[in-house]
Amino acid sequence: MRERHLRRSACCAALLAVACFSSTSPAQKKKDNRSGYDRSARATLLHEAIVYVAADPESQRVSLVTPGHEVVIVDHSGPWVKVFANTDVEEDPDEDSKPIFGDEDNVTPASGWIRDKGVVTPTTPGGDAILFGAAANLEELASQPHAPKGAAGAAHMLYRRAADYFPDSPLAAEAAWRSADVRWQIERLDTRSLPSAKEQEAYLRPQIYDTDMKRIIKAYPGSKYAAQAAFEMLDNKLCGDWQGLPKCPEMETGLYEKYAQQFPDGPKTAEALYNAAYRQGVVVTMYTVEENKKKADAANAHLQSIAQQMKAKFPQSDYSARAASIAYRVQQGIPIYGTDRD
Repeated sequence: MRERHLRRSACCAALLAVACFSSTSPAQKKKDNRSGYDRSARATLLHEAIVYVAADPESQRVSLVTPGHEVVIVDHSGPWVKVFANTDVEEDPDEDSKPIFGDEDNVTPASGWIRDKGVVTPTTPGGDAILFGAAANLEELASQPHAPKGAAGAAHMLYRRAADYFPDSPLAAEAAWRSADVRWQIERLDTRSLPSAKEQEAYLRPQIYDTDMKRIIKAYPGSKYAAQAAFEMLDNKLCGDWQGLPKCPEMETGLYEKYAQQFPDGPKTAEALYNAAYRQGVVVTMYTVEENKKKADAANAHLQSIAQQMKAKFPQSDYSARAASIAYRVQQGIPIYGTDRD
């Protein structure tokens, strides 16, 4: 449900491009101090904060820090803290791993003062739940028809901080996954809005930035989050437009079946098998139009086999019922692709 909300949110496509997070399991996690700052001084904000030259709201404004972006605390003065703001701008030095969208909105780290409220550090008691909850609230807002600008981007960043600041938290793995997923859905919408999205071959269109997903798989092998990340990454291999030819749905059937074999008990396995079943139904229609009965019959047999497999393994899943419906329609000679009117 959460993913469907994100796909409906038009505002998601406006996310500012940000550097990918660094997240590993507790056993694998290494000290990451590329910024040169003491970890205990790192912090993020739950709200927008103006950076002032002095600890005075009447002083000159230097910068604006948005939720989820990082600051480094260097001093305190009453209800104010002195910070280096937006210190996460250069967090990922790997040029090849950067997303296809630019960094025009990133700003140079600036020194100044912000009000000491809504500031969460790696030592904040209960900080993992605070960051995770704030991100979840923003993610929910991003799903609304008239979502606040930047809500999805802020959710992505706050989830990322929850995983980064609190790697031993029981929320860390899900926070890392949600951060990657929010970004994936946003970039997926952007990519699908391009003319190249209709190209048949996947390599002819921009690929969705997948480094975050790869890190989930590496950091949490064997987990449901790794299985979900692997499922999302299939988007980069799918055809943009089948163009009425069986080549693409046949290839995609193989992708989904291979995924189901790799993650036989994953949270996306039933959906993957349904996708394979649907595509075999489409192939039946395409070969029937081409009057290639031999290949149409083979595809039908493949479809029936997948549907039976799903009924046996996932009897309570909606996807199994949907696959059974597709299989029945094909047996009745009803086209699955194109018009089904006689």
